[in-house]
Amino acid sequence: MCNRARMKHEPQTLFGSAAKLFSARPRDNRFDPRELRPKSRSYVIREQDGERAWDVMTWDVLGGKAAWPMTNVRNLGLPQWRKLAERPENRCLVPLTEFCEFTPEKHDLGDGKPPLKGEMWFGVTDQPVFAVAGFWQHTAEGAGFTMVTCDPNSLVAPIHPKAMVTILAPGDIDTWLHGTYDDVVALQKPYDPARMTVRGPVFPTRRDER
Repeated sequence: MCNRARMKHEPQTLFGSAAKLFSARPRDNRFDPRELRPKSRSYVIREQDGERAWDVMTWDVLGGKAAWPMTNVRNLGLPQWRKLAERPENRCLVPLTEFCEFTPEKHDLGDGKPPLKGEMWFGVTDQPVFAVAGFWQHTAEGAGFTMVTCDPNSLVAPIHPKAMVTILAPGDIDTWLHGTYDDVVALQKPYDPARMTVRGPVFPTRRDER
């Protein structure tokens, strides 16, 4: 389950979007879209009244209504997710530059402290900024989004064998935002591992990140 990701750019013309925000950019110093964590606020791209532009949403599509932040969804056949998948107005893109999965095993760093899991960071070589398939909706706490996951590819599977985020090829962006339910389900597939990189493990809480 992806619960760490990064987006190192401010809104710009990307994936056919206008370099504008549908809502005002938050002014408080807790807003840092460069580091995505559950329940943090981040940039997404969506459409409204025929225009494609950016918005700011919380990474929890249920707005705190579940026992944990709903940051990833996979079974699009479940009624609550099918409802979003069927409606183009509830689809969005989550632009990223990297996403993280934690190592399955803990590492002893030889510093006298307990072993801990390392961070493995995945990037896409043919898309320095890539789009992850997502859904969003209004909640009592404001707009919330989630990323759609799929089967892992051979690069991600050794680290996280259950799933990976659904990375969209540039030619699939319009289909994700405008297609039928069957169209979007067909896009829920692993990205080509030959077009991805991975670095790590890194341990930013214990020593400088490599």
